[in-house]
Amino acid sequence: MALTALLVVAAPVRNAEGGWRVADSRSEVAGDVAACGALHRADSGPEYYRFPMVSTKRVPGTGNATGVGEVAFAQSPYGVALGTDGSYQYDFTVRFERLAPARGGTYVVWTTTPELDQVALAGELTEPAGFSGRVAWNKFLVVVTLEPAFDPDATMWTGPIVIRGMSRSGMMHTMAGHGPFEEKNCAAYGYE
Repeated sequence: MALTALLVVAAPVRNAEGGWRVADSRSEVAGDVAACGALHRADSGPEYYRFPMVSTKRVPGTGNATGVGEVAFAQSPYGVALGTDGSYQYDFTVRFERLAPARGGTYVVWTTTPELDQVALAGELTEPAGFSGRVAWNKFLVVVTLEPAFDPDATMWTGPIVIRGMSRSGMMHTMAGHGPFEEKNCAAYGYE
């Protein structure tokens, strides 16, 4: 009982203005846990952990689509989840507005490193209102493609990219191309 009281006293919940406050009651905390499965929610984290999902306008019916991606540390019984190689695991969620149903195929969600040297299939986008997945890279892109059919064994997309977004950490840039390290061509990466 003492542990329960401690959790209620110290449990953070959202207030009406979108900020944080301490929970007033045990039932308020229980409602938050029941609604999301844990006190840590990706959709309620700081804006820094959100990134825009942008339409490529290459697929008919998707030009007006917009979206947002959100990232959170994956939870585990031990705190933060780690991969077999010791890397942090991240949960990501993407939500879309004005995304027309797929014509002549299905939408598939992928994650990849910014260099596109590693690609992982996240799953099929069956509900444009949202998709959740897990990624093992600190810097990553989320790519939604139009595929003829969903293949759970696919290792790379074959269809056109519909919407894409980059994690905020993926936008971090090395300063190696500036000052005394000018051998690196930053303009090739879109920086000047």
